[in-house]
Amino acid sequence: MAVWIQAQQLQGDALHQMQSLYGQHFPIEVRHYLSHWIESQLWDSIDLENPQEEFKAKRLLDSLIQELQKKAEHQVGEDGFLLKIKLGHYASQLKITYDRCPLELVRCIKHILYTEQRLVREATNSISPVGGMMDSMSQKYQQINQAFEELRAMTQDTDNDLRKLQHNQEYFIIQYQESLRIQAQLTSLANLPPAERQLREPSLQNKRATVEAWLTREANTLQKYRLDLAEKHQKTLQMLRKQQTIILDDELIQWKRRQQLAGNGGPPEGGLDILQSWCEKLAEMIWQNRQQIRRAEHLRQQLPIPGPIEELLTDLNSTITDIISALVTSTFIIEKQPPQVLKTQTKFAATVRLLVGGRLNVHMNPPQVKATIIIGTPCILNNNCVMEYHQTTGTLSAHFRNMSLKRIKRSDRRGAESVTEEKFTILFESQFSVGGNELVFQVKTLSLPVVVIVHGSQDNNATATVLWDNAFAEPGRVPFLVPDKVLWPQLCEAINMKYKAEVQSNRGLSEENLVFLAQKAFTSSSINPEDYRNMTISWSQFNRESLPGRNFTFWQWFDGVMELTKKHLKPHWNDGAILGFVNKQQAQDMLMSKPNGTFLLRFSDSEIGGITIAWRMVWNLMPYTSKDFSIRSLADRISDLNHLLFLYPDRPKDEVFSKYYTPPLCMCLAVIPLSRCVVDTQRNLVLLPPARIHCDTSAPSGPDQCVCACACGRVCDSALFVPPGSDPTLDPEGEFDLDDTMDVARHVEELLRRPMENQWSGQQS
Repeated sequence: MAVWIQAQQLQGDALHQMQSLYGQHFPIEVRHYLSHWIESQLWDSIDLENPQEEFKAKRLLDSLIQELQKKAEHQVGEDGFLLKIKLGHYASQLKITYDRCPLELVRCIKHILYTEQRLVREATNSISPVGGMMDSMSQKYQQINQAFEELRAMTQDTDNDLRKLQHNQEYFIIQYQESLRIQAQLTSLANLPPAERQLREPSLQNKRATVEAWLTREANTLQKYRLDLAEKHQKTLQMLRKQQTIILDDELIQWKRRQQLAGNGGPPEGGLDILQSWCEKLAEMIWQNRQQIRRAEHLRQQLPIPGPIEELLTDLNSTITDIISALVTSTFIIEKQPPQVLKTQTKFAATVRLLVGGRLNVHMNPPQVKATIIIGTPCILNNNCVMEYHQTTGTLSAHFRNMSLKRIKRSDRRGAESVTEEKFTILFESQFSVGGNELVFQVKTLSLPVVVIVHGSQDNNATATVLWDNAFAEPGRVPFLVPDKVLWPQLCEAINMKYKAEVQSNRGLSEENLVFLAQKAFTSSSINPEDYRNMTISWSQFNRESLPGRNFTFWQWFDGVMELTKKHLKPHWNDGAILGFVNKQQAQDMLMSKPNGTFLLRFSDSEIGGITIAWRMVWNLMPYTSKDFSIRSLADRISDLNHLLFLYPDRPKDEVFSKYYTPPLCMCLAVIPLSRCVVDTQRNLVLLPPARIHCDTSAPSGPDQCVCACACGRVCDSALFVPPGSDPTLDPEGEFDLDDTMDVARHVEELLRRPMENQWSGQQS
């Protein structure tokens, strides 16, 4: 069901919250009449922090205005005439408001849709039966919202009691003043004649006694009211602290943990709108209770009555100040983290947000945020930013868009630690006041660990440091300590998450893949997954010590596989065409029982970022790397090799790869003058600009001509064609040796990269 249809069915406070989303910035009539169009647009596809997305936002703004104008034009009748004028006015109004800042329109509508969805979800959960039907997340949200309702009722109750106390105290003061007036009259009787004094004194004394008795009783009543009110405030503050602990120590910490795992490729941490709404409710109730406590203190000062209330109010005021301080300092967060692998002299961005800034009116005097890297000396350029308030979403944030790290001062490293293992952090800090300088806060927050590099070649190892830290950091740790060893299944979870994110694939690492990786990491031959369940892997094994017989580490090899798959092999990985994580012996065993021409694709053990083809009877190709695939794709290379027939276990190769072949530009026979060809008679190699031609020397032609089949449809890295049964790329023992033939192929590649006039001028001369 459309969100707007459900939103119109909201009731009570939820309906009021929904209605408060709209105003001059975005009229509710626009939401109503364009509900289907609004909900069908891809608002989430626009990155609000990227100025380059402004073009997309402008296009959506223009479309919105056009839809409004069309809606206005179709209105007929008396009522339609008024609506036509109103919708036309809204179209003009929205254009004036957002034409110069179309991203703000996107921000506004995203906020509206998200809030409506939340209100509808909460309303649905509140009327659905409690039990197994409600998932734990919805149940938790419902408990939090129920607690807020209790807090709202408690706060209203203490406010009513405070009003009653104030009314009673005001009446007490009036009676106390009456007592003073009676006492003054009694004192003045001394100046009267004895007869008159005796006549008036008894009634005044009786009246004074009555008033004083009432004052004594009322003083005790006021004291009891004050104590009862203080006890109620104590209960309210206990519940506020409990609610704040759930939101800050559970929900916000979990959000930060999801943000950290998102750095490893985990799912997005999710929006902050729900958290902000909770924090704002907390801020509002804390502030209301603080004002109530201050009013109670003012009443006590106005009418001091001996008793324990003074100490109680002092404790309450101290407690409420601690609670609001914890809320403000904890909700100063990094919404968008800086890059965790940070290259010097390179621009980077970050966004800091104060979740309670709008509710506490911090934006009335916008604070400035400063960013520094914790290394002893400031070296970040463009590191100051003023927090901006976005009225449509109620968010207060600072967007650092052009920071850059000018230089880096490193600490002295010990042992085997390299520069890419050294972790820094960026400190964001600010100062602001609330309540008319009533409270002044200094807030700070630290970024996730940052590894600073000076050259792209360090990126691989720096990423390993960040991945290990993000995956295995413990809450509340001393920055940035991490375990030196972790269980193998923990690492499997981390690298599987990273692999799926980098390759952008739903096909992750299977149990067989993880066993292969365990064999590589532990130099083991066991194929039983249970043998690795309780094994631990150290940081040194992960990315400090080279694999046996290699000059690279486990991570460097794995990272090379990810890069290759991401850039060149993603569709084939998703199709299941690449087994990948198979060693040479396993490949031979798998292919041995298959027909000749059966092949499989496995990642090279000997070269970082390489993939090789193994086939029956059994040969292995020299690995292909990104450099090779930038010239000619994997599918085209497999197509070129005629001896490859079936992808393991038995799928015809064209069935798997043909949809990725480069389509031919022409398929023809031509009579070509030999003067325009380069012929290698031993390898039957012919090149013709701009296409490569395979000549049929047996076809009838003139003495200076040959009949050729044009192969220009696939611009391959080599024009190497061989007669069946005499493939020079295979040695007699089945191991593939491309030393000579790869030289030829690469020579051809080099020729093909040259400008055409240079490439062929030598042949024509």
